[in-house]
Amino acid sequence: MRGPFDLNDLASYRQWREHKLDSAPRRIEDILVPLDDPRALTARELAALLERCATANMAIYTSNTVGAEDKEIPRRLGAQLGLQHLDSHWLTDDDAISPISVRGAEERGERKEFIPYTDKPIRWHTDGYYNVPQRTVRGLILHCVQSAAAGGDNQLLDHEIAYILLRDENPDHIRALSQADAMTIPPRSDENGVARAAQPGPVFSIDGEGFLHMRYTARTISIEWRSDAATQAAVAALTRILAAPVPWTLHGRLEPGMGLVCNNVLHDRSGFTETPQRRRLLYRARYHERVAALPATVSG
Repeated sequence: MRGPFDLNDLASYRQWREHKLDSAPRRIEDILVPLDDPRALTARELAALLERCATANMAIYTSNTVGAEDKEIPRRLGAQLGLQHLDSHWLTDDDAISPISVRGAEERGERKEFIPYTDKPIRWHTDGYYNVPQRTVRGLILHCVQSAAAGGDNQLLDHEIAYILLRDENPDHIRALSQADAMTIPPRSDENGVARAAQPGPVFSIDGEGFLHMRYTARTISIEWRSDAATQAAVAALTRILAAPVPWTLHGRLEPGMGLVCNNVLHDRSGFTETPQRRRLLYRARYHERVAALPATVSG
């Protein structure tokens, strides 16, 4: 492999790095796209979403769907963006779209032990880091039906920016975190035995089209990092980089009718408080492909 993610191809990396940092958004407003109805995008709306995802791997949208509890919103939006194959797992609904809410966890007891279905904060992560490689989560849509009474804010960081910051500090950190067993998720057991086998994998990998993928969680329990000194140093460096906001860290909160479309970028969530009138509900759709590339006729 030659290109910006080849540690031996410094010329390609420097050229890509310069363009990436020059074009990377530094305010949440820079990735904001107003939509009328996400279920039926106009050509201009579609182009705006694709452009922001091509530049920053993410876009935030507003829409005129406030109050609509309709899972077709993320499903139809995803289809228009080239997202077709939903990642279904044992905690999703039968339609493979997850309602993320505390109430849902209370109603379905098997969810309430998992942090996304609670009001607790969630540390930096990318989605589906426990999946097998054949079910890698590359695309993600979060659609907000109702925000919490207080809290539930997000930080967002393009994983390509995290890669740059880590590689600039020491290319050996990238080399260590690209090992096939850099991060292992231990097996999960239930009353029937092993429900999910241990899942080793890299943090950084390159897909068949040359795009960078990041598989990561800042959790400190139920995670096993490779024990060699290089990996431990790389993990410590990445933890430190993510602990302090950088100019490209975006901050915001999804309000009703808003949503996030992204190529599974790094994100976190603050804790939140609910009231009987303000029970937080988001629909989450995970996909095995990235958001479609911006057509050449649009990108110019």
